[in-house]
Amino acid sequence: MKVLVTGGSGFIGSNFVRHLLGAHPEDQVVNLDKLTYAGNPENLRDVEGNPRYRFVKGDICDGALIRELLPEVDAIVHMAAETHVDRSNLGADDFLRTNVTGTYTLLEAAREKKVGRFVLVSTDEVYGSIAEGAARETDVLNPSNPYSASKAAGDLLARAYWLTHRLPVLITRSSNNFGPYQYPEKVIPLFVTNALENQPLPLYGDGRNVRDWLYVLDNCAAIDLVLRKGQEGEIYNIGGGNEVENVALTRAILNLLSKPETFIKRVNDRPGHDRRYALDSSKVQELGWGPAHTFAAALETTVEWYRTHDFWWKPIKSGAFKAYYASQYSAR
Repeated sequence: MKVLVTGGSGFIGSNFVRHLLGAHPEDQVVNLDKLTYAGNPENLRDVEGNPRYRFVKGDICDGALIRELLPEVDAIVHMAAETHVDRSNLGADDFLRTNVTGTYTLLEAAREKKVGRFVLVSTDEVYGSIAEGAARETDVLNPSNPYSASKAAGDLLARAYWLTHRLPVLITRSSNNFGPYQYPEKVIPLFVTNALENQPLPLYGDGRNVRDWLYVLDNCAAIDLVLRKGQEGEIYNIGGGNEVENVALTRAILNLLSKPETFIKRVNDRPGHDRRYALDSSKVQELGWGPAHTFAAALETTVEWYRTHDFWWKPIKSGAFKAYYASQYSAR
C-alpha cells in the first residue's frame, strides 16, 4: 500500500510514519507537511534515507499540489491539524483554515481522484466534557472551544462526503496522546521539560480535570488497523482506558524525575476547559485492537525519552516558544 500521510512531521504523524515503515515492509509513505511551528524535520531524520519514504513540503489547502500527489497513492491518512486549545482560544483563524478548509480540500481532491481509503484522525474533544460514563461514536458532538469545534466540523464534513459521494471515509477519535516527539506546549512534555530545567509546572485550576491517556504507539497501531480493516463510513473511538486527574499526572512526572511538588504552580483555569474525557473503545477492540503498553510503563518511557533527548526539545523551547508561554502564564 502507498499511503499519503498529512502532517507526518508532527507528533502523532511522525510516530505513525515510522510505524508504517516498520510494520509493513511493502508499504510506501508520502509525508505531506507544511512544517509549521509543530512540524519538525528532526522527528523523522532517521528515516530520510529509506527508499520507501518521501517527504513533500506543502499545504493541505493547496488543491493543485494535492491532486498532483493523489494518483500515486492508495490511501490518505489525514493527521495535519492545528491542535492546541490555548492557541485556538487566542485566535481561531489557523484552526478553521487547516482543520476545516484543509480537510475539505483533501476530501474534494480524494473524491475527484477516487482514492481507495481516507482516514481522518480526530479527537475525543469533539464530544465535549463527559460527566459520567463514556462517549460512543453515535453520541452528539458537543465541542467546547474553537479547536474542538473546528475538528468537529471536519468530522462532519468527512461524514457528509461518505453519505453524499460514497467517498470511503473512516474517522478515528483518540483520547489524549503522549510519547516521544510531542511538541512541548502540551502538558506532559511541557511539565517534563520544565521539571528538568527546574522551572514551575503551571497547573490549571484545581487540577482535578480528568483525561484518558493513550500512548502514541498504541494509537498508531489502532489507526493502522482501521486503515486496513475498518468499515467504510464508520467512526472508531480509540481510548487508552487510563483516566487520570491532571494533578495526579503532575505528581507522577515529578516523582519519576525526583523533583519536589513545590514545582507545581497553580494558575487560573482556561476558558472552556472540559472537566472530563472518556471514550468507549469497544468498536475498535472488536477489530482486534488493544493497548500494548500500560500507562505507568509508557509514562516512564516517555519521561526518560525527554530526559535523554534535550538536544531535541531545548532548541524548541528557546526564543518564540518562551515568549509565547511567558505572555500566557503571566496573565493567569
